[in-house]
Amino acid sequence: MEYRTLGGTGTIVSSLCLGTMTFGSESSEEASHAQLDRFLEQGGNFIDTANVYSRGVSEEIIGRWLATRPGVRDQVVIATKGRFPMGAGPNDVGLSRTSLTRALDASLRRLQVETVDLYQAHAWDALTPIEETLRFFDDAVKAGKIRYAGVSNFLGWQLQKAAMLTGFLGLTPIVTLQPQYNLLVREIEFELTGVCQNENIGILPWSPLAGGWLTGKYRRDEVPTGASRLGENPERGMEAYAPRNAQQRTWQVIDAVREIAESRGVSMAQVALAWTADRPAVTSVILGARTVEQLDDNLAAAEFHLSVEETTVLDDASEPIIGDYPYGPQGRQQRASGREL
Repeated sequence: MEYRTLGGTGTIVSSLCLGTMTFGSESSEEASHAQLDRFLEQGGNFIDTANVYSRGVSEEIIGRWLATRPGVRDQVVIATKGRFPMGAGPNDVGLSRTSLTRALDASLRRLQVETVDLYQAHAWDALTPIEETLRFFDDAVKAGKIRYAGVSNFLGWQLQKAAMLTGFLGLTPIVTLQPQYNLLVREIEFELTGVCQNENIGILPWSPLAGGWLTGKYRRDEVPTGASRLGENPERGMEAYAPRNAQQRTWQVIDAVREIAESRGVSMAQVALAWTADRPAVTSVILGARTVEQLDDNLAAAEFHLSVEETTVLDDASEPIIGDYPYGPQGRQQRASGREL
């Protein structure tokens, strides 16, 4: 396992993070504990969850795991999130002080810990002034309930505003961003990667395998069936089969990943994870597995790196389809005109 600092902090985390969205839904408690044990055995020390994962069950499973393994709490960095509905009340959702106070206290109880190492806003809340959320984070740090603050699924201007306000107001900084990022979804590079580099914010990519697409298990023009996420629901969320199947770029990327995997004698998942882990500003890549066997394959990417040539092949194959302006060639030329280094 390799290690990196958590954004601009001095806390050290493994370059692969164990995501626990499957706990309590796709993975039983026994299977979840087995994954946690294996992750720790392989040198992993960073665990990510959220209050909405299985409506609190994921946090409860982690809490019971910690409670039965003395000393483990001091070995791991635990991250969780709040923002999405956990009840029917109007204040059971959002980033207000009222909502986050309830959400954080409930997460601490479920996790059976006194402090969460990284507490994250799971998404932007248009109804709550961001200053209120940032002040909540600062107060939670001072109260010893959290150590660091992060955000997830923010847009570029939202992240930049939050980062600048913490500096201007003297509040605890935003140290991480958790966005979707993989070879099929590279749009964070338009704005968010630059903000993270400029503000020393670490990126924690979720869905690095694009919901299983980058493992090579899906076939062109063959609607998935069987025991897989898309096999059970081909229209599942952002990774739905039909829209991605219709894009030539999807199969162009998958073919490039497969070719490199075969030439290196590794799985396609390991190639895709290695590409993501070595992108600018990335701190730790969030893994999502159903079984220990899937986790083992993912963990094999911990010290696997692509060559410059292989990275270029994947970059070219996965180049996002964009217009000329503001992110395309003409926009980039305009911003650089006369100022090239």
